[in-house]
Amino acid sequence: MIEKYKTVLQQAEAEIIERRSRFIATVAPVKTEAEAQQFIESLKKKYWDAAHNVFAYQIGERNEIQRCSDDGEPSGTAGLPTLDMIRGEDLKDVVVVVTRYFGGTLLGTGGLVRAYGRSAKEGILAAQIVTKILYQRFEVFIDYNLMGKVQYEVLQNGYVIHDTLYTEEVTMIILVEYSQKERFEKQIIDWTSGQAKCIATEVAYGTWHNEELEFNL
Repeated sequence: MIEKYKTVLQQAEAEIIERRSRFIATVAPVKTEAEAQQFIESLKKKYWDAAHNVFAYQIGERNEIQRCSDDGEPSGTAGLPTLDMIRGEDLKDVVVVVTRYFGGTLLGTGGLVRAYGRSAKEGILAAQIVTKILYQRFEVFIDYNLMGKVQYEVLQNGYVIHDTLYTEEVTMIILVEYSQKERFEKQIIDWTSGQAKCIATEVAYGTWHNEELEFNL
């Protein structure tokens, strides 16, 4: 699994007007090509009366799935500029649909490239670019007398205390960036002189948003 990658936070849309043509960019995070295609079809139905519903998406750890369509616009003037905006931001698992309502004035090849690229960019910004980080979840079992020291060291080293359970001993649920997991396991031994029991459990991607870590374990 890739340890870090950029994507968008949420579905969003943005609209621009270029020489009376209306461009609506709708952007969403997706996990599979099938999900991207379903999203595209839903936008085609929503904007059935539009002149064009151009799309582009990039999916996979190595960006192995890349597709785009001009949907009737001159070749290379719509789908590729939209895809280039996704590539330029190095976004993974993202689909963009740019809907055009023709305003009666031809934009020319250069005008179309600029309009579709600008619209895609505005849509991506509206959807908010975020970095997904792979976290290792640890359950750390310690005596109560070690809690203060461990808590201090965990926070000083930039790890995340996700939860703390109090029974006969203290169980701390700690989230560590995957690349730091071996370092963390050694540190726990040092901090507690080998008294802590440390178990690695799930891994999951987390996103920092509004100074909070959001993810599903």
